[in-house]
Amino acid sequence: MPGLLREAWSTVVPDLNDRHGPLPPLMLALTVVTGLVDAVSYLELGRVFVANMTGNVVFSGFAIAGAPGFSLAASLVALAAFAVGALLGGLIVHRTLTHRGRMLLYALLVETAFVLAAVIVAVASGHPFTGGVRFALVALVALLGLGLGLQNAVSRALAVPDLTTTVLTLTITGILSDSRFAGGGGSRAGRRVLSAAAMMLGAVAGAAAVLHGHPRLPLLLAVAVLACVTVAAIAPARSGAQWTAPVVRK
Repeated sequence: MPGLLREAWSTVVPDLNDRHGPLPPLMLALTVVTGLVDAVSYLELGRVFVANMTGNVVFSGFAIAGAPGFSLAASLVALAAFAVGALLGGLIVHRTLTHRGRMLLYALLVETAFVLAAVIVAVASGHPFTGGVRFALVALVALLGLGLGLQNAVSRALAVPDLTTTVLTLTITGILSDSRFAGGGGSRAGRRVLSAAAMMLGAVAGAAAVLHGHPRLPLLLAVAVLACVTVAAIAPARSGAQWTAPVVRK
């Protein structure tokens, strides 16, 4: 337990001389954003995810098989938007490859713009958003999918261990498969638990807002978190520290 708490603490308050510098807490904040926007997309936009593409592939299969309550069109829009967002993220990655701080800042600026645009659409469209394939629903899924696809691409390039911001399957697997109960060293368990908790926090907050009649609030919170992370990323983008160098993939 002490080791787990130390690992969690070092994620929230990292050593700036570490290989990943100030990135871990910023990636945690983006993980909260994922929970917030997926709560809105699943609960309000018709059983579709904007960050979890595995879910959309499965939902597409359900819709093709004729399962009620699933929209093939919504899932395909989310998949397409996420793919385009990942492409945009790739463009940012390859143009800022030598400086991870600038990579993160530029990605945050674009992602915040997409989510802010989704807020504007949500406010202008009224509620509920669903009810056939309406422009507002498609626009919201597309804008959020673009933002989260970009986030995922850049998070992958930043390569902070166990902080992918949008996917938890391998993170949860690692908590148990690397544990001392399984004969492993239990390394990074604190960070992994914190990552799962961050996404759950966003999902709980987002779902609570939606269920209590405030469907736009999670998107507003997502914009607020993104704005805070963007401000926090300005100084790292100007840093010349060693952590800004690209991660060499093996």
